[in-house]
Amino acid sequence: MKADHSIALLCHAFEVSLSGYYDWRQRQKQPAPRSQEDVELKEQIRRIHQESRQTYGSPRIQASLRALGRRHGRNRLSRLMREAAICGRQKRRYRVMTTNSKHEHPIAPNLLAVVPAPHRPDQVWVADITYIGTLAGTVYLAAIVDLYSRRIVGWAVSQRIDTALVLAAWNMALCHRQSPSGLIFHSDRGVQYASKEYRQALKTVNASASMARKGNCYDNAVMEAFWSTLKLELIYRRHQELAGLAEARAVLFDYIEVFYNRRACTARLATRHPRASSSVVIDAKGKTNCPKQKPSSASWRRAGPSRWSAAGHGGAWRAIP
Repeated sequence: MKADHSIALLCHAFEVSLSGYYDWRQRQKQPAPRSQEDVELKEQIRRIHQESRQTYGSPRIQASLRALGRRHGRNRLSRLMREAAICGRQKRRYRVMTTNSKHEHPIAPNLLAVVPAPHRPDQVWVADITYIGTLAGTVYLAAIVDLYSRRIVGWAVSQRIDTALVLAAWNMALCHRQSPSGLIFHSDRGVQYASKEYRQALKTVNASASMARKGNCYDNAVMEAFWSTLKLELIYRRHQELAGLAEARAVLFDYIEVFYNRRACTARLATRHPRASSSVVIDAKGKTNCPKQKPSSASWRRAGPSRWSAAGHGGAWRAIP
């Protein structure tokens, strides 16, 4: 249009001041330092988002950047993500019904309500079962999480929701962690965990059974949070359903062993992934071998008698009086 009309006439037609136009032209030739920093930061955001398998939103991208020594505000990161059309995976509601507590087997007490918070790996394991839909029918996934490191220490998938399923996950956990002593094993009141076979498996390694209150998902909130993350970042984002058990097992192995246990950030550890936290050491004075980090103002709480609070990034969990 400049070839046919003067700049002054075009500015008048578009209701733009002549000085404003030339100022804009100058900014295009010599961007401001903050604009240049935004371009660089946007590339870092895009890289972290790709490494997270396109799952991280602004909170976890902010934590990842902080781990790299770069501190940026949440609003700025959100703005740059919108400009780059980058977004994390968002939750959608779902309901899982895999617990049958109507049985005659003995019920273990809720030890999590009375024991101190774990200060090292292999003190408390929590377990649960969920379901995954496939084209060949529903398959069931049992998993065991270390409450301190949040690492998935054992898991198994099957077309049957029985004691053999949870025993397979238990045996994998023992293979990975070499029969830890003084272990507390927490689960719901499902018949699989209350069965004679499973109680005998716990007794073999002197592990103490612990069970949640009936119908109270908050007593096993860590497992519920992992199921939410798994389905949000893996299952719900697929364009087509899994073909069957074999494909489900392969996909779950890739997510749990290759991605989650090695790279995924969690709210519990903020800037450390589950594998890194297994090497954390806490001395008698409560000091860790982790680099110091600025505590977060947010805390995570769990309702009921056994309530816990995370005291900042990477801090040990403590009971709330």
